[in-house]
Order: sequence, then C-alpha cells, then structure tokens
Amino acid sequence: MRPWSLGAIHPGQVIRPHVHPHGQDTWTILAGNGRYLTDRTGGSQVITAGDVVVAEVGQVHGVVNEGGEPLLFISVVSPGEAGYELVE
Repeated sequence: MRPWSLGAIHPGQVIRPHVHPHGQDTWTILAGNGRYLTDRTGGSQVITAGDVVVAEVGQVHGVVNEGGEPLLFISVVSPGEAGYELVE
C-alpha cells in the first residue's frame, strides 16, 4: 500500500470523519475549497487551495466540499500501515 493518494471530492460530497489510530494524515489542498472536520463534536476549519492540514495520530478528521468545484488534494499517511477507523 502506498502512503499517499491523490483525491477529488466533488461539490456536496463528504469524506466521513475517521481516524488513523497508528499514524498521521497530512493533506495538501491543490484546488477548490471546503470544510476540514477536526473533532468528534463538529469542529471544523475552512480549507482552500494552498493550505496544508495535519491530523495527528488518532485525531478525528474528514472533509465536506461546500464549494462549486472539485476539491483536489494529496494525502500522505505515515506510516503506510496507520489504519483507518470511521467515527460515528
């Protein structure tokens, strides 16, 4: 499994809140904008092209594309076997 991926979130799409229990996830936003979810209680921050956001080990994160164009990003999860668990 490679530790990075290129992603596209279309307008209205969501990456559900989740954690990587054994690693961190660093996102570089290439285009578009949205809301980066930062905790279990609905906390979030606006993200836009050029931003870098980091979810530390076990930190809840996800994304909502509230814009009118695809949100493009590169995600680097380290280590590659960081795991993935959805958060309710």
